[in-house]
Amino acid sequence: MIVSTKKVKVLSPESIANILRAMLSVEGEGALLQEHFWSIGLNNKNVIQYIDLVSLGTINESIVHPREVFRTAVKESCAGIIIAHSHPSGEVTPSKEDIGTTTRLKNAGDILGIPIIDHVIIGDMYLSMKETGYIN
Repeated sequence: MIVSTKKVKVLSPESIANILRAMLSVEGEGALLQEHFWSIGLNNKNVIQYIDLVSLGTINESIVHPREVFRTAVKESCAGIIIAHSHPSGEVTPSKEDIGTTTRLKNAGDILGIPIIDHVIIGDMYLSMKETGYIN
């Protein structure tokens, strides 16, 4: 988990994609061969409180469960979270599994009172599931 000591405000899905790409570049080329799934906790002003690598998967999947996604958000009393994951293929079109996971996590967040603000997929480009209508 990376706790934000610098006050970074999330202004767009692109800003999240840029932060996560920078984190991947520090890990080296091998990081690009595995799917990464993150939870990014925000306060009520959309300032990042933490970035947590929830799951490190294979070339085409990660195991993601709500208890791990929301664990730090509950501890840190976050107002909301952004979830994000990488697609090693570079293609950012959400899979059926991506859509199902997003729906499941959104429902869990609704129950906890910690909404999923967006789900950003990063690859050669990035895709915001909120901007494309997968999250309302």
